[in-house]
Formats: sequence, structure tokens, C-alpha cells
Amino acid sequence: MSSNANAEEAVMPRSVAVTVAHELLTAGHRYLDVRTVKEFSGGHAVEVCLCPFLTPICDTQSLNLLMQKLYDNIRKIILGGCLSGKRSLMAASELSNAGFTGITDVAGGFSAWVENGLPTEQKEPVRQSTCFL
Repeated sequence: MSSNANAEEAVMPRSVAVTVAHELLTAGHRYLDVRTVKEFSGGHAVEVCLCPFLTPICDTQSLNLLMQKLYDNIRKIILGGCLSGKRSLMAASELSNAGFTGITDVAGGFSAWVENGLPTEQKEPVRQSTCFL
């Protein structure tokens, strides 16, 4: 199979502005923060789940396992966010390509979240398994 065929098969998740992401979060959807533990501890959106994607703590397999756990409990949109939007788009693409639906990237990441004056908190993550909840 050529690399063009692989690119055509890749599923691109949709992206939404942070204001839309906040509305979705308020409506009960889940937010998956894929930043590092240090970034997360410095501040994050309220009521989020941390899975530090692309770190030894949370690789693609761990991310998929966490998503299976979340999907067992809910069938809502999962929002993916990071600092600037690059890692979350990668994580959202990985999850979409793994067959998860409703994966939505938070465009601009936490930086845009803060710039828009959306609610944040500083709380240490609770470790569960290979990812944080």
C-alpha cells in the first residue's frame, strides 16, 4: 500500500474553538488533556482527564485503553486539548483512526483557553493505571 493510500485512509477529527469546547464541557462532554503532568499542574480546564500523550507515562496504547474505559461509561463527544493544539490533534487523529467516534480537537489548546478567559483550576492529577483521571 502506498503512503498516499495510507493518507487517504486517515481520519481527520474535527476541531472546535475553545469557546465551543467550553460549551460542550458544560453540557457534560469529557475533556481529555494530553499535556505533560507539569503543564497540567500549572493550570488546566475544570473537570478534565489527564493522559500525557507522547510521554513514557501515556503512549498510544495507554491512550486507547483509557478511551475504552471512558467509552464504556459514556457515548458523548471527547474533547482533546493540549498547550497549543498540536499534540491534541495528533492524539485525536490516533483515536479517530483507532475507530473512536466523536473525537473533537480543541483548537488553540490551553493557551487559547486562557486567552479567552475560560475557567481554569490548579489541581494535581490523580494517578490511575497508566493515565491520570
